[in-house]
Amino acid sequence: MTETKSVTVAKHRFDLRRSDVERAMRRVLPDPIMSHYVVIGRRRYPPKQVIGVVTGLDRADFASHQARRILAGLGFATGRRSPQDRSGRSSTAPAGGGPATRVRRSRAGARASAETLEPFVGQWVATRGEEVLVAAPDPRAVVSWLAGHRQQADSMFRVPVSEFEASGAAPL
Repeated sequence: MTETKSVTVAKHRFDLRRSDVERAMRRVLPDPIMSHYVVIGRRRYPPKQVIGVVTGLDRADFASHQARRILAGLGFATGRRSPQDRSGRSSTAPAGGGPATRVRRSRAGARASAETLEPFVGQWVATRGEEVLVAAPDPRAVVSWLAGHRQQADSMFRVPVSEFEASGAAPL
């Protein structure tokens, strides 16, 4: 049995269930993360995008902190994106969500790790440095998302399903 949480957003009452939120976001590509995010189905979404999709309300009708609080109350993990500095050096938080540590490296040398890419096996991804900007089953959807959000990626590729596929070896 799934617990229902009653919330009021922009003077409207909604009964939300975690499973309904997951189902609603299943086919929605995440918008770019500016600051805060919520993890749903192994993807990071801006909290206001999620509440906007689930309730049908305009994102201007509620605050980001309210969206984060509602989603955290439903049991979703929330976090804050680490700031990137303009010089190409980045401040990144470890994958486990621990405190941010300063890492100095050139932008060209930073690549998404296997752990970062694992949730996207078999999908097309666009990456910038160590960050996955967007993932989708079709490369056209990735390109469309990048154009629609005026984002540029360092690379775009399909995350291999197997070791054979990754190495280019033919199956026996």
